[in-house]
Amino acid sequence: MQGPAVEAVELVKVFPKGNVLALDQVSLHVPEGECFGLLGPNGAGKTTLVRILSTILTPDRGSARIFGLDVLRQGDQVRRLIGLAGQYATVDENLTGAENLKMIGRLCRLSREVSKSRAIELLGLFGLLDAASRPVKTYSGGMRRRLDLAASLVAKPPLLFLDEPTSGLDPQSRQDLFGVIERLVAEGTTILLTTQYLEEADRLCKELVVVDHGRIIASGTPSDLKAGLGETVIALTISSEHDVARATSLLAGLAEHDAVVEGTSIELTVDHGPAKTAEALRILDGAGIGVAGIVLREPSLDDVFLSLTGRRTESEPDEPLVAAGGRRGR
Repeated sequence: MQGPAVEAVELVKVFPKGNVLALDQVSLHVPEGECFGLLGPNGAGKTTLVRILSTILTPDRGSARIFGLDVLRQGDQVRRLIGLAGQYATVDENLTGAENLKMIGRLCRLSREVSKSRAIELLGLFGLLDAASRPVKTYSGGMRRRLDLAASLVAKPPLLFLDEPTSGLDPQSRQDLFGVIERLVAEGTTILLTTQYLEEADRLCKELVVVDHGRIIASGTPSDLKAGLGETVIALTISSEHDVARATSLLAGLAEHDAVVEGTSIELTVDHGPAKTAEALRILDGAGIGVAGIVLREPSLDDVFLSLTGRRTESEPDEPLVAAGGRRGR
């Protein structure tokens, strides 16, 4: 294997039904041996990109390579090098956990002995040994997600696609899965992770791209993206909702980026946080505007996404944006 784990060049995908432009000239470079994130809301195009890279979908234009292998012309070879865990568990609920993993092993052309040993090994890794002989239909949602991830690792792929791996999990199950992902990366597995959870991308990803309406709108390390906003977020709660618009206008000169206003809360991302906070309070006091609360914190990836798109990852516009050639996203 030579070059990056994943390399995509100007991928375009249009779904004829509804004329949806799902990917709009997306290019990507994922180094070997790290967790790389695709961050964006539902409908941004993340899953479409993963399906193309994993040979499930064919792009309309552009090219993609996995460890130097063309996903279109060398699909069989590519599939031997990848594992895929989608947004929903794909295991057979009528089989036991152990039977599911052994079946996957045999489908991957492993011997019966190797399939059995890998099943035991992975059930132990994901904390499922006690439930190995139980039908999957008796598993909790978190257990199913862990089994699904285990199934994607049976053949020890050097590249693993994780599409919204913690969707629907309870907080403890999410934390457990974080630990497994970190362990896999430490052992040399390359992971391409799609997520709309900011905490997840911040903790797990060495580098990431922000995807919105089928386009990459920003890229870098989580720290770099947050640093681009400023050192400090000042969150002010205005005493009266009638003063919010006037306060926002008065404070506009303190930050390079537009203020984020939600209800009576105004958030400003600034450098030199303590000095700017004092200045903000002086301005508001001079205008006779009361402040009910104030919080200073570091910027988050949610702040980054909000500054880039005007909305948070959890929200979607009522109507998709329209561009020449069709609607964006999927």
